[in-house]
Amino acid sequence: MKYLIFLIFILGLESSASSVKEKYSVSVVPEKISAKEKKARFYYLVVPAIYKVYSELFAEYKEVKASLDANRTIPQLETLKSIYHVQTDKELLMALKPHPKSIVIAQAAIESAWGTSRFFREANNIFGIWSKSSKDKRIAASEKRGGTRTIWLRKFDNLEESVRVYYRMIGRVKTYRKFREYRYNTDDVFEMIKGLDKYSEMGDAYVETLAQVMKHNKLTKFDK
Repeated sequence: MKYLIFLIFILGLESSASSVKEKYSVSVVPEKISAKEKKARFYYLVVPAIYKVYSELFAEYKEVKASLDANRTIPQLETLKSIYHVQTDKELLMALKPHPKSIVIAQAAIESAWGTSRFFREANNIFGIWSKSSKDKRIAASEKRGGTRTIWLRKFDNLEESVRVYYRMIGRVKTYRKFREYRYNTDDVFEMIKGLDKYSEMGDAYVETLAQVMKHNKLTKFDK
């Protein structure tokens, strides 16, 4: 509820908390919806999940960093290194440090078409994360890759799970090592996103699009 009240305040939604809750759902997008209303629906559904997961991950990062700085042994250290496929303490901190919410919200907006994509509506998949295992809960993409290969996307129980898997993917996949270095070494979100050029086949154009979405929608307000 506190996130909803915050959103109503910061976005100026002309609704009470209860009426907004009744109005928006993940699975239903009104046939006639303005750009303003589409964004309001997206913020209401997605931002609370991002806030919650970010808070949990940042708390974990601070705990591990404080222990390492004090040369204290913590039982979960080796387990975390195994999860994130890293060897050194610095690599672990780079993997654990969550990037700011403004970047996550911008990527979520792009990948889910502001919460209107089929993957978002049917699978709680905010970021278009693929499935590589038949053991996953998943749904098939409408189009086949190369005209013949079925592409599967993960299906999540809720939006929070989608955000957690996204953060873990960014923290452990080799492709995003450059981004992890950026987010560990700078607080400038527009410098950080230069490391996300491999998130999409668009390359540098994807980074430019991210920057535009963040600036146009003033998303850095969510980092305060």
